[in-house]
Amino acid sequence: MALNRKVAIVDLTSGTIEKKPIPLEVRKTFLGGRGLDAYLLYKYAKPGCDPLGPDNVVIFSAGILGATLASASARTHVMGKSPLTGMVGSGNLGGFFAPELRWAGFDHIVVKGKAAKPVYIWVHNGEVEIRDAKNIWGKSVTECQWAVREELGDPDIKSAVCGPAGEKMVRFANVMTGIKDAAGRTGMGAVMGSKNLKLVAARGTMDIKIAHPREALENDKKFIDQIVSAKVNQTQGELGTPFIWGATNSWGGLRTNNFQYNQILYADDVEPERIDEIAAETMGKYHMAACFGCQVHCRAKYKIPPSPLAEKFGVVGKYDEGPEYTSQGAFACEPGCTSADTVLIGNHLVDQYGVDNLEIGSIISWAMELYEEGILTAKDTDGLDLRFGNDEALIEMVHHVCNRDTRLGDILAEGGIRAAEKIGKNAIKYLIHVKGMSNLHSDERATPGLALNIATASRGSDHLRSRPAIDLYHLPQEVMRKIYSSPVPYDGPLSSDHREYVGKPWQVFWHEQCYMAVDCLGICKYHTVFLGATLPNFEDWPRVLYYNTGIEMTPQEIWTVAQRCNNIERLFNIREGFKKDDPYKGDVLVDRYHDEPARRGAPDVIGATIDREKFKVMRAEFYQHEGWDENGIPTPETLKRLGLENLDKEPSRI
Repeated sequence: MALNRKVAIVDLTSGTIEKKPIPLEVRKTFLGGRGLDAYLLYKYAKPGCDPLGPDNVVIFSAGILGATLASASARTHVMGKSPLTGMVGSGNLGGFFAPELRWAGFDHIVVKGKAAKPVYIWVHNGEVEIRDAKNIWGKSVTECQWAVREELGDPDIKSAVCGPAGEKMVRFANVMTGIKDAAGRTGMGAVMGSKNLKLVAARGTMDIKIAHPREALENDKKFIDQIVSAKVNQTQGELGTPFIWGATNSWGGLRTNNFQYNQILYADDVEPERIDEIAAETMGKYHMAACFGCQVHCRAKYKIPPSPLAEKFGVVGKYDEGPEYTSQGAFACEPGCTSADTVLIGNHLVDQYGVDNLEIGSIISWAMELYEEGILTAKDTDGLDLRFGNDEALIEMVHHVCNRDTRLGDILAEGGIRAAEKIGKNAIKYLIHVKGMSNLHSDERATPGLALNIATASRGSDHLRSRPAIDLYHLPQEVMRKIYSSPVPYDGPLSSDHREYVGKPWQVFWHEQCYMAVDCLGICKYHTVFLGATLPNFEDWPRVLYYNTGIEMTPQEIWTVAQRCNNIERLFNIREGFKKDDPYKGDVLVDRYHDEPARRGAPDVIGATIDREKFKVMRAEFYQHEGWDENGIPTPETLKRLGLENLDKEPSRI
């Protein structure tokens, strides 16, 4: 059956391994993927633990639909306590690891403790082993994956790995698989490094029996037709996610030179059409690829073309995939660089080091503003001219941060809040973050709903937790009402004007449940209403769930599962120190969002700020929708309704 996968509890300190079934009732309560991970994190991570200590855990999982006939059922989720924020740590990646993990007989691998020496975990056809990693420790992201394939004699092994940045416990190191698939944000790669865990390798040939195969195939065909006919996905199939960057920059929604501007000028060389052109030139006609079970093909393949910068850093001809929207932000608009070479090289380096492109691009751009403000000097940078637009200095700093081989690189590797404390001189004023995690390179001053999203997201500033991206589409009221009144009734206000504050709390709340449900199912957000108003949502998922797994749930029941799991993440954050108005752990925006108007872009952007009082009203309404009190704490009634009133007292259900 599609449900007969297990949880493995691996204790690296003792070397013991437990294999536990997932009861059907647990499935109906949490489904799988991120939702069940949140429960396991809450139960297995010691309260108040050091994120880089043995009492933390790192969890690898597939969604409940992983490797089934469901479209784009490839997503892997990785979870632990974040060494960057001290709160929920979480990353989600595509590729091929999650299907392989399920074929190997497991849905969740919970890793606790710390190995005395470097190890890796080998998962294969119902078995789990801890193996010596001395021959692969120190290798890059792609090198270590090929090394373990060679060691085990199977070229089809898939691995979730900790790169060199994770080994050095850079606090925003990723977990990676394949060439570029990254569980980015919050530093789960650093947690792996702290445990001396190089990778989890999976290979399986265990069948996944589909509950109703004929109906599943027919339903999936309808899904695929719906997905590939959407204009947004057709564009992604041609240009990949960089198309988002091009549109957003034209409008004036990208923070540039850290946060001094909101649009980068004279940047034709990093527009999506140029990136696509380079990919086609270096890889040929068929230069777009896809994850397991996906028809969108949003990932470009490329080789780094010759250039003085590529020659200097020895990367001419190196193969990679992407760059994604986020790499354009990290290596173009935020540091004020306008060269495709810089974007392609930076993207390649973060993929090989295994580090969050959003975080490293943001933190280096922050350092650039500090340098231009005189807070950092040439002495602090070891003579590096760390000014905006200095492509060579940007790439140099990527190396220094990931290797921790200079004083400034080592400081920045600690993340923004710790770095600001060490630098002093009011450096924190210039750091653009929520809960200690640097913002995406977007600028939400003209979009109050998106601003509320980043302020309240569970893992820090986040575009993948509750972002109402379709708020920018100016949808007709009847379309908005159809989306946002299902699967639970809503007759409150809705506005199609992205500049409005009214109605946005419900939109953010709705999308929060939507994206949790997606992460529990293990499917890609691009196959949902994330960017396309006509794409699948709660009304569609009961059928795909039933046909593939046999579990019968209504749209409302899936919504409740999502809300339950989101509340567990909230409870975890509260346990680890969340306070509503805490500048480092609260649901707040930095002052620059409120005090500095946007300076460039379209007429509906120029001059925009987030009104402090209106933001507080939005946040209070959002809390009401959540069933939380005025301090953002789930009420006893909410916990009882979701079956979480005894979460701290009850023994683990797994």
